Amino acid sequence: MPVASPAEVWARRSPQLLSVLRIVAGFLVLWPGTMKLFGAPVPMPTGGAAVLGSQLWFGGVLEFLGGTLLLFGRWTRPVAFVLAGEMAAAYWQFHAPRGFWPVANGGTSAALFCFVFLYLSAAGGGPWSLDERERRRQHGG
Repeated sequence: MPVASPAEVWARRSPQLLSVLRIVAGFLVLWPGTMKLFGAPVPMPTGGAAVLGSQLWFGGVLEFLGGTLLLFGRWTRPVAFVLAGEMAAAYWQFHAPRGFWPVANGGTSAALFCFVFLYLSAAGGGPWSLDERERRRQHGG
């Protein structure tokens, strides 16, 4: 039996790495949501939390709920699609007016999250997700 190359072994791990990407992205995006909604674990740069019903508050709701859902892999595709749109809007509204280069306008994270979420909206949550568990339950396998 031939020995698998490191590239073949690594390629076989891509479904699990998709789940790891989703888990990490969900974990990382939920914290800006908690900052906006609850002023924790750190307050917003302006102090405290976002004003209830404000645009920042709605962004916090999307990030907190969406990040939590992504962390567990529930409704991954639609949630990631909505978050990709939120990140695109955040980039163009808040960062792009400060200059062209993301590294200079503070928008690197928003731009990267946008494309990670866009990828997750197409690829799904991977094998370690509640979506996959539900799919297996419905299809008996």
